[in-house]
Amino acid sequence: MVNWGAVIIGFVLSVILSWLLGIFGGWGVYLGLFIAGLIVGLMVGDGALNGAWNAAIAGAFGGIVVAVLIVIGGTLFAGAAGFLAGLATGIVLVIVSIIQSLILMGIGGAIGGAVKGS
Repeated sequence: MVNWGAVIIGFVLSVILSWLLGIFGGWGVYLGLFIAGLIVGLMVGDGALNGAWNAAIAGAFGGIVVAVLIVIGGTLFAGAAGFLAGLATGIVLVIVSIIQSLILMGIGGAIGGAVKGS
């Protein structure tokens, strides 16, 4: 079952931690996603599968929100051409973001859920 409170907090944490730890290079962003997933897993508990599920949803939510913002920004700045460019970029970004979040936040959530569930 999805704990929407934990998912929203995980989304916000993934943005903040990825931004803060991004100063250390590419691995800092991934570490931020992992830590956010770990926190979501600790919040929801109920085992590794539930922690991974909620953390992955938080990451996917983040990717979708960023894609929508890119489409809106492209439309505002360049009209129809910006909409099409933003849409193409957004689709690619959502696919890559979902894969990254499923792996990084899912593993962190699984560890957090397993620790809290035991």
